Amino acid sequence: MEERRDKINYYLDIAESVAGRATCLRKKWGSVIVNKDQIISTGYNGSPRGRINCCDLGYCTKKRYLPDTRHSGYDYCRGIHSEQNAMISASRDEMLGGQLYLVGYRTESHEYEEGASPCLLCRKMIINAGIEKVYVRIDKNNYLEIDVCEWIDNDELLNGQTQY
Repeated sequence: MEERRDKINYYLDIAESVAGRATCLRKKWGSVIVNKDQIISTGYNGSPRGRINCCDLGYCTKKRYLPDTRHSGYDYCRGIHSEQNAMISASRDEMLGGQLYLVGYRTESHEYEEGASPCLLCRKMIINAGIEKVYVRIDKNNYLEIDVCEWIDNDELLNGQTQY
C-alpha cells in the first residue's frame, strides 16, 4: 500500500503542476495560496495578460539585454512572478492567515531552484497580503518553511542584508 502524501507536499505538488504553465524560457515557478485547507488561488510566472510571452518570442528579454545578472534587472524581464500572480487573483480577506506554497525549477534540467525564496518585492507583497507561512520546495519530499513574521522582524533592507 502506497504511503499517503503529507499535506504540505500535496500543495507543493499542485504548485509544481501549476509551474508547468509558466512561459519563462529559463525557470518555471508555481504558487498556490491556501487558507483553512482550501485553495484560494494559483499563479505561475509569465508575461502580463495580452503581452507576448518569452516562450512565444523564442528568447528571454532579460538575458538578451542583461546577460550576466541574477536577482536584479527585473525591469528587463517580461514576467510577473508566480507569487504576484497568485496574490492578484485573490482578495486580501481570503489570504489573511493563509499559506503560500512555492516551487521553482530550471527548464533545461528540471532541477529545483537551489536556495529558492521569494524576492524582496514578493516578500513585501506577501507581508501586506497577510499570508503567515511560505513553503518552498527543496526537493521532491523536502521543503523550507518560512514564518512571514521573520521577514517583518528581520527587515533585510534595514540591516543591509538583501539576500534572496
